[in-house]
Amino acid sequence: MTRVLLFTGKGGVGKTTAAAATAVLAARSGLKTLVVSTDTAHSLADALGASPGPEPAQIAPGLHLYQVDTQRSLERQWGELRDYARGFFAELGLDEVTAEEITVLPGAEEVIALLELREQARTGSWDVIVIDCAPTAETLRLLALPEALDWHVNRLLPVGRRLLRTLAPLVRRVAMVSVPDDHVVGAGERLHRGLMEVRELLTGPGASVRLVLTPEAVVLAEARRTLTSLSLYGYRVDAVIANRVFPAEGADPWRQRWAAAQAGHLAEVEQSFAPLPVHRVPYLEAEPVGLDALAGVAEAMYGESDPFAAPAVEPPLRITPEGELILALPLAEKGEVDLVRKGDELIVTIGPYRRVLALPAALARRSVREAALSDGRLRVRFDAGGPDD
Repeated sequence: MTRVLLFTGKGGVGKTTAAAATAVLAARSGLKTLVVSTDTAHSLADALGASPGPEPAQIAPGLHLYQVDTQRSLERQWGELRDYARGFFAELGLDEVTAEEITVLPGAEEVIALLELREQARTGSWDVIVIDCAPTAETLRLLALPEALDWHVNRLLPVGRRLLRTLAPLVRRVAMVSVPDDHVVGAGERLHRGLMEVRELLTGPGASVRLVLTPEAVVLAEARRTLTSLSLYGYRVDAVIANRVFPAEGADPWRQRWAAAQAGHLAEVEQSFAPLPVHRVPYLEAEPVGLDALAGVAEAMYGESDPFAAPAVEPPLRITPEGELILALPLAEKGEVDLVRKGDELIVTIGPYRRVLALPAALARRSVREAALSDGRLRVRFDAGGPDD
């Protein structure tokens, strides 16, 4: 089974360095390793001191770097959709350049990177895949996308197909524009299936997320929210990496004050994220660029622990044999969690984040008896009656 590790954190905390260092350690431990970025900033190659190519390129023994060629992958994954969109806008009178610009979808690069990740995992060629994700807000939106798209596709696509067949002649006559035919809709369905396979990979037993932070109040607050949100969407977090930690001894007074302030935040990190391990990386004298420097970071970061062992964290969502639904929501407060039953779905909302859970048939026929948030877990119990309205 391929071990998949995702690294995310607030912008500027050193997530790319942590990801690159982990990849270097994996390769030097004898594991065939692929490191890839979903961050459009593409600083991963700079950290590794390597030049990426359009395909996975070996940059050291056992270590391969892949910087996705978005344009080429976009044509392969979404070619029919892009061609239809260009033709549609051309029929509206837009010139070719304008139509091309409009069809560059927001977030397309990140989505394509995920689809390419699925393709690489399918090959079975890699022992470890390390993913340098975008900053947390973008990562959460990206990781929530497959399930959100699944909800819309399952409800709207069958109806949409029927409407397209019925209305296509009328639309062509009245609006003088084309409607998507079956092969275009089929391309959308393939995209949908691909994203669901990505989700299955990233929520599977071999995948986990590592949160990178620096010991600062604002960064810690965001990391706490990110842990809750990732669990809401079904992603395991198996470790926290505290980066740029000042040494407590042997420093001048200015650094000693920083070390004292960080000590308080580090204690809060340990308390907040327990029982997750917290790996500390010292503040280095120089920026770690290149394989040897990154290997040193990895040694300091992981020590004697095995960063490539299977995650010892339960899946965030479980259903017990007794029919109790348990959703891990670490660090969530009762007042910020909202739960609504609608038909055969449970809608869980925490702040700006929402997840629609499709209940299995055995629970969809039963009413919610009670729900409670305790010890970082939302427990929903069901009666034997019919579903609530």
